[in-house]
Amino acid sequence: MKKQLLSFISVLVPLSLLLFAAQYYTQSIFYSETEFFYSVVSIYAFHFTITLILYLAILSIHNILPDKTGFAFLGFSGLKMLAAIVFLIPLFQADLLNPIPSVFSFFIPYFVYLFLEALFVIKLLK
Repeated sequence: MKKQLLSFISVLVPLSLLLFAAQYYTQSIFYSETEFFYSVVSIYAFHFTITLILYLAILSIHNILPDKTGFAFLGFSGLKMLAAIVFLIPLFQADLLNPIPSVFSFFIPYFVYLFLEALFVIKLLK
């Protein structure tokens, strides 16, 4: 379990830093006039934390019940979607003129992290 977790963290941390830097640079240079509801730091803090917790839970389940790892991934992915919606409720209730950039700035990294989780879970299942 320790080796798999270190392998995941060794990819998660550099990817998070790279994505954070790219999004921060893009928003500050190209979209400086656009009003974003959430800061880049809060978006990546949410994604990093929820992804790490989800993978730890999946690893724990894999060590106890290896045949249920796929189901655990599906269940925790649903919970992650619910957490994302709860995180975005203030954005939905805000009176922004154009909320689309804020939603995209959240969901583009969401799908990158989901893809990363799926890759590592597939690796676990093999």
